[in-house]
Formats: sequence, C-alpha cells, structure tokens
Amino acid sequence: MRKNNIKIAIIGLGYVGLPLAIVFASKYHVIALDISKNRIDELNNNFDKTGEINSSKIKKNKNKILFTTDYSNIKKSNIIIVTLPTPIFKNKNPNLNIIKTACKKIAKNIKKNDTIIFESTVFPGATRKYFIPILEKYSKFKINNDFYCGYSPERINPGDKKHVINKISKIISASNNKSLNLMHQIYSSVIKAKIYKAPSIEIAEAAKVIENCQRDINVGFINELSIIFDKLNLNTNEILKAAATKWNFLDFKPGLVGGHCIGIDPYYLTHVAKEVGYTPEIILSGRKVNDNMGYEIVKRIIKLLIKKKTKIKKTKFLIMGFTFKENCNDTRNTKVYDIYKNLVSKGAEVEIYDPLIEQKNVKKQYNINFIKKPKYKYYDSVIIAVSHNVFIKEGISNIKKFGKDSALIFDVKNTFPNKGLLYL
Repeated sequence: MRKNNIKIAIIGLGYVGLPLAIVFASKYHVIALDISKNRIDELNNNFDKTGEINSSKIKKNKNKILFTTDYSNIKKSNIIIVTLPTPIFKNKNPNLNIIKTACKKIAKNIKKNDTIIFESTVFPGATRKYFIPILEKYSKFKINNDFYCGYSPERINPGDKKHVINKISKIISASNNKSLNLMHQIYSSVIKAKIYKAPSIEIAEAAKVIENCQRDINVGFINELSIIFDKLNLNTNEILKAAATKWNFLDFKPGLVGGHCIGIDPYYLTHVAKEVGYTPEIILSGRKVNDNMGYEIVKRIIKLLIKKKTKIKKTKFLIMGFTFKENCNDTRNTKVYDIYKNLVSKGAEVEIYDPLIEQKNVKKQYNINFIKKPKYKYYDSVIIAVSHNVFIKEGISNIKKFGKDSALIFDVKNTFPNKGLLYL
C-alpha cells in the first residue's frame, strides 16, 4: 500500500494508544478515538493526563491527528489498531468485554480490505476465537476475503523515558501474508528497533503474555527469599548484591507487583491452561506470593513496633507513593493500597503522599484522602512505598524529618541503599 493511501485509526488513548498515535502521526494521518469525552477534550487542549506525552508533542502533531469519540470516523481509515485494556474479573478470570464491545462498533464501520490489528494483551487464541468472529458477524465480511487481522503486542513501560515506543522491538503477526507485509510496512516506517514476524497470531499472543509471567515469577521468587531472609535476620539486598557478582545471576529486586500488566496478565495464561486441562503451579504460586506482599510488609512493621513496645492502634503512618510503579501516575491495581487498608484495619492513622497522582480521580476510585504535603516531626513510621524520582530528589535526610525522632523508616524498594533504613 502506498504511504499516501494509508490512514490509521487508534482505538483507546491510554498509556499505549496515545504514544502510538503520536509516533504514527509523524508519517500518516491518524484518527485517535477514545470513548471518554473528557480524555478527547484534554487531548484537543494539548494535555495528556498520563504524563507520557508532553503538550508540545501533541501540539506539533495536531494537524495530522483527529481526536474523536465517534466510531464512524474510522471509516476514513484503512488500518485500525486496538489498544484497549484487558482487565480481570474479581474471580481472576479474563475480562475481554471492553474489546468485544469495541469489535462490534468497529465491524459496523469497516470497509472491504481494511486491516484490524490488536495490541492488547490476551491469552493465546483470543483473537481468532473471540475477536475475528465478532468482526465477521457484525460486518457481514469474511476474514482474509473482505478484511484482515493482525496481532502486535504492546510493550509500553509507563514512566520509562528510555525505552520509548519507537525504540522497542516489535512483534507482528497476521491472518495472512498480505496483512503481515502491510503491518511490517507501517510499523517499520516509525519504529527504529527490530520488527519480528511471528509465525502465527497465537504465537505472538503467547509471547506477550509470557513476558509478564516471567517477570512476575522472578519477582515472586525474590519476594519469597526476602520473607525467608527476614526470618533469618539477614539483609536481602546485601545477599542479592553478593549473588549478583556471578555473571548469569538475574538481577531482580523484591517489591510490590501491581499495575495493569504484570499483576494481571498471568491470569490470562493460567485461564487458558485450565481450559486445556492443565492447572499451572509455578505461575499461580508466584502470583500468590506477590499478591500478599502488601500484607507481609505490614506484618514486618508490626513486629518492629512490638519490639519498641509501641501499639499500632493510633500510630501515625506516612506512606510515600501510591502508584503501582515509580515515575508514573497510574494507580490501577496498586499494591500500596493493600498496605494502607491493612494498617487502617488495625487502627493505625495513615496519610498518603504522592505528588504524581491526580488526587480527585484516585480519591473517587479508592475512597482515600491524600495529603498535599507531609507534616514535619509528626509520624511514628514512614513507608517509602514507591521510588519516584521526586522522592529521590527530596533526599532521605529530608524524608526522615517527616518522622518523629524515633520513627521507623521502611524503604520498600531500597530507594536509598546503605542508609540504615528498614528494607524488604
């Protein structure tokens, strides 16, 4: 397809969709769609609430992007890329409803020879089993005769300014060679890194989901070690530092595993594994350890307070950081919430400080009041839960001033190593 004829629609303008829209706008006309009118209004005013794209970049590409909530606008495109979230239900089963609903709307607006590409994380077989049939049913078209499909898993890392979208290697897969070649054409035109052609859509889907499973398992292993070493009164970070002197030791650190990827995606793989008659053990055990780390941290703090003969009831805590990871404002599935609710359930008085979050929306979601600035010499314990650069800039000497003279300072992520603090 000639470059001048290519028009791309992006469905979903979150942490994945907006950067993708911006990078494609450097070469093509882009229709950027989101069902949130507030989101579209903000983007039309050159503001990205996720903090991933600065105002000048949005403004620079304004003449190449149409920000819209109207699905009928995708009729102007011939390539539609779906970058919508894939959460889980309360029972940990995959929730594909957001994409299924979008597929119905897409199907009613596609033309012959259009290509629909999915970037959302799913389990192997989801595209062919669920999404393509919906597209066929509501469009009255047939796959590979009237329209084409592809799958190219996203690898966006929120808050990471080094591994940006055009520098991350890209897996592509498609329903036939024609659409695969088209995908290679458009992605290679904006991505400087390697483009890898997977043999099938199912292989690309599986590759994506195991990337996050692998990380989850490795962090779960290190978290379990930290529990063991705490009981042995040994410093986990010092042990990891010593072990890392071996050339092939994997450098993972203990911590909280939340967010919309690593804390969610393993359940997609375990779901499909159970469907084919196998109950995963390692994947689920890693999930169990990581899901319990917020409670493990509170257990350790209580143990230390008991040593100091301090009751947790009415004890004043400051939690620094509420997002699921450092240097981003995303609070989805944050495990810091587990620390908070466990402390509150035991009668502690807890304040949370995170200058990166949008307090109004997060307060509505979690029903928590956030403070604008910590008080000085006020807290019995300070928990540095997230390693934001803004906290590093604040410095441990200033952070210590938030606590009373005898305050416990618990540094979950070893943000300030070798400072005599309490670590995982």
